[in-house]
Amino acid sequence: MTDHPLLGKTAFVSGSGKNIGRAIALQLAALGCNVVVNGARDQAGCEKTAAGVTAAGAQALVAMGDVAKPDDVARMIDAAQARFGGIDILVNNAAIRPHKPFLETTDADWDGVMDTALTAAFRLSRAVLPHMVAAKWGRIVNFAGMKAMRGYFEGAPISAAKHGVWGLTKALSQEFAMHGITANIVSPGQIRSETATQDDPARVKSIPAGVMGQPGDVAAVVAFLCSPEARFVTGQMIAVNGGEAT
Repeated sequence: MTDHPLLGKTAFVSGSGKNIGRAIALQLAALGCNVVVNGARDQAGCEKTAAGVTAAGAQALVAMGDVAKPDDVARMIDAAQARFGGIDILVNNAAIRPHKPFLETTDADWDGVMDTALTAAFRLSRAVLPHMVAAKWGRIVNFAGMKAMRGYFEGAPISAAKHGVWGLTKALSQEFAMHGITANIVSPGQIRSETATQDDPARVKSIPAGVMGQPGDVAAVVAFLCSPEARFVTGQMIAVNGGEAT
């Protein structure tokens, strides 16, 4: 891999104001990629991520908006296309994870999770794929989650949405492979926040590796999937979980 294998490419990373999303944005920038930094509310966090992107020598655009809202998606993609000409890499990282017993889950609870985790991935993919098809190159990386794939306790909408995203990912990988576009999904395990100074001992007990993951561990896998070297990897789920059973 060259020092800047993604030079000239542009990535849209949803939920990139902190933690895993921020780590992904910075890792892609280090590879030469321009980054559209997105968040729904944390403007300061997104600006911090953007500053890190520019410090790495890439260009950044802060696009504040809720990926669950179609008007926001259209506005952000239009702004990104006006600035960079198109999106070459889409990382659908944004998610919400409300915990509530199934029998107390309302339609609004269900719709909120679905709109953010599943429908947003559909809308964003649909918005960026024409450019990728025309360029004969593209990368889509979606997110699942170890607990979601196992079956989220008191989080049925989360599990349902993430299984839906896995289905969407496989479908996109089949339909767009002929255009030089890959679609994969990353499933993180127990990842500590970027501000945590040490692992939670109670959580480490279940991890064969003996440590919790860090945002950079996930970002490294995403960066590989977005690289030219990953051209033959598509339709795959990659777990980043220190060896925990999925």
